[in-house]
Amino acid sequence: SDKDPIREMRGTLTKPGTPSPYRDTDPEANLALFRKMKGGEVPTGSMVLRLKIDMSSSNMNLRDPVAYRVLTDTPHQNTGVQHNIYPMYDFSHPIVDALERISHSLCTLEFEGHRPLYEWVLEKLSPFLPSYPLPNQMEFSRLNLKYTVLSKRKLIQLVESNTVTGWDDPRLPTLSGVRRRGFTPSTLHTFCSRIGVSKVDSTIDFGDLENVARDDMDKTAPRGFVVTSPIKVTLTGPPPSHTSISIPTHPKDPSFGDRDVPFSSSLYIERSDFFDVDGPEGKAGGLPPGFNRLTPTQPARLRNAYVITVKDVVRDAESNPVELICSYDPETFGGVTPEGQKRVKGIIHWVDAPTATPCTIMQYDRLFKTENPGSATENFLDDVNPDSISVLPGAVCEPSIQSTCASHLSESKDPSSLHFQFERQGYYALDKDSTPSNLIFNRVVTLKDNWNVGKGGKNKEG
Repeated sequence: SDKDPIREMRGTLTKPGTPSPYRDTDPEANLALFRKMKGGEVPTGSMVLRLKIDMSSSNMNLRDPVAYRVLTDTPHQNTGVQHNIYPMYDFSHPIVDALERISHSLCTLEFEGHRPLYEWVLEKLSPFLPSYPLPNQMEFSRLNLKYTVLSKRKLIQLVESNTVTGWDDPRLPTLSGVRRRGFTPSTLHTFCSRIGVSKVDSTIDFGDLENVARDDMDKTAPRGFVVTSPIKVTLTGPPPSHTSISIPTHPKDPSFGDRDVPFSSSLYIERSDFFDVDGPEGKAGGLPPGFNRLTPTQPARLRNAYVITVKDVVRDAESNPVELICSYDPETFGGVTPEGQKRVKGIIHWVDAPTATPCTIMQYDRLFKTENPGSATENFLDDVNPDSISVLPGAVCEPSIQSTCASHLSESKDPSSLHFQFERQGYYALDKDSTPSNLIFNRVVTLKDNWNVGKGGKNKEG
């Protein structure tokens, strides 16, 4: 039989199907034909084996569905040309479940109409199957997430079009992708527990998953200083009396202990923590409202250290700042505000320059810029977020991060299971391609969900 006559004879939802002229063929004759199919004696598409159920059933799946088809001219991706016939999914599904002792076969809602066929196959074959309880098929709604796609067809398209780097791209919702991104098993378990199982189709905000990740990593991630886009700071005056500062590894959990962070007259701070009022950015728009960090006229506090004040700005040929010459107040160490002085609002993090370890920061964000990719143009690729990845190869981290990573890489087969909270930045996981001399960190989530700040605006680091 050819598939077109089978479809035509199948009927409609309001009209019963027409039995095949071969429906009442003698079983022995059918068996002989099936052996010819199995032996490769018939060409591809010339014959199928169908289940004899009910051509007038209101369930279209029970109208004598195809069980086996001939396929001799296309090698199988795993077995090559070893077999000439292949079972259809609806026929093999219940059999494999029974043989593998599956108690419950969990399917999405579109398979609800296939359950009667699943049960029919098990009932007819039960004398030939193991004696333990047969499996049950149960349906539930598909987990749909905003700002991403879960369709295998669309995921394949993303990979084959090189929109992403591969199946383990940290922006993909694949198991290898979310593992590499740094989402932990406990995060996924908690997320699934919170949203529950439903029979009604719904779409979950990607931010709900990110919030679970924040709650999880806030408890388990050690803290550290990383400067993603550094500008050098040179402190003038006598060398600081503190060459190392003891800082809690986890301010909320004393069991993590303290870490010793080197400190000297040569430091790195974030370029974004200095607003160059007299330079190109100042001339372009002026000091942003509420900017409390470092400017040529506004001091800022180095976290856990001193208050610094800009004395001079070293510039390149385009007048961009490349180094800040600053003074520091020895009386302000450790958060102290001397009597009579105004408290400094801006607090910035830093990394000691002589002991800094270079690293690469992968700033990942949502893969799509719209909640429902493709809803406007019917092409989901039109909604790929161009800012879903930003590579920062010139970042530096404090020595304790490097030593922790080196130890982890030597002891663990899963680099991405190591997480940090980079203070004022977000939560990060060590990438699988890292080495002790080439550290790569993937951003799991930012410290706060700022995706919806300004409708359609992108995330900004805290």
